[in-house]
Amino acid sequence: MPEQLAFALEVTANGLMAGVLYALVALGFVLIYKASGIFNYAQGVMALFAALTLAGIMDGQVPFSHLINAVFGTDVHHFGWNVPAFLAILLTMVVMIALAYAVQRLVFRHLVGQEPIILFMATIGLAYFLEGVGDLMWGSDIKSMDVGLPQGINMWIDETTFEALGYGFFIDNLDIVASIIAALLVIGLVMFAQYTKQGRAMRAVADDHQAALSVGVSLNFIWILVWSLAGFVALVAGIMWGTKSGVQFSLSLIALKALPVLMLGGFTSIPGAIVGGLIIGVGEKLFEFLIGAPFLGGATENWFAYMLALIFLVFRPQGLFGEKIIERV
Repeated sequence: MPEQLAFALEVTANGLMAGVLYALVALGFVLIYKASGIFNYAQGVMALFAALTLAGIMDGQVPFSHLINAVFGTDVHHFGWNVPAFLAILLTMVVMIALAYAVQRLVFRHLVGQEPIILFMATIGLAYFLEGVGDLMWGSDIKSMDVGLPQGINMWIDETTFEALGYGFFIDNLDIVASIIAALLVIGLVMFAQYTKQGRAMRAVADDHQAALSVGVSLNFIWILVWSLAGFVALVAGIMWGTKSGVQFSLSLIALKALPVLMLGGFTSIPGAIVGGLIIGVGEKLFEFLIGAPFLGGATENWFAYMLALIFLVFRPQGLFGEKIIERV
């Protein structure tokens, strides 16, 4: 097989792996939008906040240590112990559930029945608030994260592809694990939304808040449930991205890459988030390989996803799997 073709296949495989990570963030957007009609701009920051909290708990860091030291003149930063990864993940999930409860009780409980733009603006405020609280709690320095996930080149794939094609594929073990976890998440969330009482209630709330209330659906419980699920998805995405590139505040920018994913897959489709992520991941890698690097000087991955999303908005604004909404007046 020609070396260029083999390299293109490797680029495609790595694009699929990158697309899975994009899709993990997009899943949180879809969950909240399906259940409440809210486009949650804060989802990327939730992934950052979850990753910061997990890294801080594992490292035994004292929350708000900089503030405590500034007020009381102390010099405390760590408790002096390290928390095992599994226990730290459980504690972080408790924090994300508490965050979901606080968001519902303090913000969205007072916005029932409001226009979508008001709810969207509330999530923008929530994003900046969480980013500030995360900085205040855990500091702004880059943190490493190791929860025991395998990393580095998969030697079996490298050796197998070298024997078959004469060219060894570099596939990261972490990307393979992320793909498996994302697949399990999608299957679980689809089954939950389609076959459980709570899932049907989520869809009813998304269609009409007041109508759902009138038939006995607890809006408070559903929104807490949805934000908790989105928090769990954000935690998984934060673990993957934090392990891959370190826990840093630029993680919140992955939300921007999730927007084209949603435009391609559709804001209301869980499988669409995965398919959209894979299309973006493969598309940007192949475009860079075939056109960007040879003809445009590279760096096309920064804007390719948005160009593709713009094309979809023109010809199919509801996305590949989204529901076409027709309003009659």
